[in-house]
Amino acid sequence: MAVLKMKVVSIIGRMADLDGVTAVCGDSCCFHPDNSLSFYSDTEKFSPITDENPYAEPLQRLTEAISGARKQTDLLPRDALSKLHYDKEEWGDYVSRFCKEFESLQNERAAAQAEVQNCTRDIEETSHFTGLDLDLDAIHDCAYIKFRFGRLPKDSYEKLNHYHDNPYVMFFPCTSDDIQYWGVYFTPVENAAEVDRIFSSLYFERVRLSELHSTPEHMVEDLQEKKKQAQEKIKSVDNRIEELWKKERKELQRVYSFLNRQSVYFSIRRYAARYNDNFILTGWIPAKREKSFCAALDKLEGVDYTLENAENELEHSPPVQLENKKPVRAFEFFVNMFGLPQYDELDPTPFVAITYVLLFGIMFGDVGQGICVSIVGALMWKFKQMALGKALIPCGISSAVFGLVYGSVFGYEHVLDPMYSALFGLSEKPIEVMEANTTIEIILAAVCIGIFLVLCAILINIICSLKRRKWESALFGPNGIAGFLFYGGIVVGFGGQLAFGWQIVTPVYIVLFIVLPLLVMMFAGVLGALVERKPDWKPESWGGYIVENFFELFEVLLGYASNTISFLRVGAFVLVHAGMMTMVFTLADMSSGIGYLLIVVLGNIIVMGMEGLLVGIQVMRLEFYEMFSRFFEGGGRSFSPIVVGQKS
Repeated sequence: MAVLKMKVVSIIGRMADLDGVTAVCGDSCCFHPDNSLSFYSDTEKFSPITDENPYAEPLQRLTEAISGARKQTDLLPRDALSKLHYDKEEWGDYVSRFCKEFESLQNERAAAQAEVQNCTRDIEETSHFTGLDLDLDAIHDCAYIKFRFGRLPKDSYEKLNHYHDNPYVMFFPCTSDDIQYWGVYFTPVENAAEVDRIFSSLYFERVRLSELHSTPEHMVEDLQEKKKQAQEKIKSVDNRIEELWKKERKELQRVYSFLNRQSVYFSIRRYAARYNDNFILTGWIPAKREKSFCAALDKLEGVDYTLENAENELEHSPPVQLENKKPVRAFEFFVNMFGLPQYDELDPTPFVAITYVLLFGIMFGDVGQGICVSIVGALMWKFKQMALGKALIPCGISSAVFGLVYGSVFGYEHVLDPMYSALFGLSEKPIEVMEANTTIEIILAAVCIGIFLVLCAILINIICSLKRRKWESALFGPNGIAGFLFYGGIVVGFGGQLAFGWQIVTPVYIVLFIVLPLLVMMFAGVLGALVERKPDWKPESWGGYIVENFFELFEVLLGYASNTISFLRVGAFVLVHAGMMTMVFTLADMSSGIGYLLIVVLGNIIVMGMEGLLVGIQVMRLEFYEMFSRFFEGGGRSFSPIVVGQKS
């Protein structure tokens, strides 16, 4: 359960062998290429390989032709791809012929589709003027009269009365809706400019009909006929496309898969560097795939390679792939939201899985609702492949388990009392959440859980920092040994005195576990530089350093307090859940029969939806802000190997 071990491989050979090398790297499906020049300090005689990919343009043409035909083709499986061989003339001729035939049909279809759209628009516009007893051909032939079809707002139509002294300002409405009239106005040619200006000021919007002949009714009939013919044309073209697709589908899939494979191979070249007639290609492979990858390279004569552990190349930021067991893998979703760990960082996924499930169950404890959450999560994963759904399954189980402790089943608080009596000899459930004494105990328990998790996070940081040789963070920082001693000393000393009456807070205890750790944290930068033997360990000004770190130390102390208090929300949500369900049953008790049942069912659904969302967000906040921030930096880059074809 950690970051997958990587190795960096450097491949050297003649330029003539580069195609064979890229084929091996692509077929392996485990090679993550990297900029080869970045691995060498002296790159003066090296040059990047910038050859244009000859497969990109025909592959793009095929993709566009397939998309334009509203079809889809899949890549062949990898074992079938290995049997495909085309020379440039073969695949070039096929792409040209296929694209030419499909593009011709697509152009026909596009023209017919445009005709349908134009006719639909013209029918809609022209239908507003049906009912006008006008001969459009005769009007069009008028030499001394201008006409304007269009729409006029109803408010503006009322204002036409203000122009009664102008005999040419007349509007003939035909149809209308709630806000406007459709109609026409006429004007002599010599008065057209003035009348157009008046109607423009009244917000008249002109409708320009594409054809003017006969009557509007006849125009609509003609347009409908043209639209019908265009639609039949579309059906005819679609049938021809379907026939051509059935004829070409298998060969198209082979050519498309071949071009995709060759394009992927060629894309690897841009990561390589040229030195005279030689090349060098560098990338990352999983350590567990080393044997199979090297065996494939060994088949290429004249090609040499070297392998190094990724731990020796940390300055190049090795790519990261998380490798966790199935029960934990679902929670990689939350880690990825925060950021991938760096290669030498600890994978926090197991810690997240345990703490997230635990806190979710405590805050949302109900047997029935927990089972429902698990079922919803399973359905989300099965039908939508949602990573969140997979994580909800164990969260719901945890809720059901803690629901058994609280004795809550869909809000019914005493339905499990017979079980407690039979198994444990108890008269009722072990925890009564809403009792005053129990409420205080729950709040204190939440704080104790928070203290424990904060200490765990500090311990994880100490281990991880020691592993990465970050001595300041591991030994002297607020999340290092000094911080652990201080925080643990406060908790054990004062907490033990309050809870158990321990009298251990003596002057010696205060010096060892409070004063000394505070001083160490205050001078963490200096002490860390000394341990790491840095020559510039002294600050420029001791006075400025002390003042600055004093206030930073004060901020650290506030952080300890706020992080601990944040866990009060764990106990608060236990009480919130019980309170919300009490409210649901209070409302239900005001009704009876089917009304009671509906209120209980709807209340449970609302509580599950609302509280499930809130609890999920609050637990995530506790993870990110109170725990992750202590030991996790993130900033890693994802392992993205070159992949050719589909899995067999």
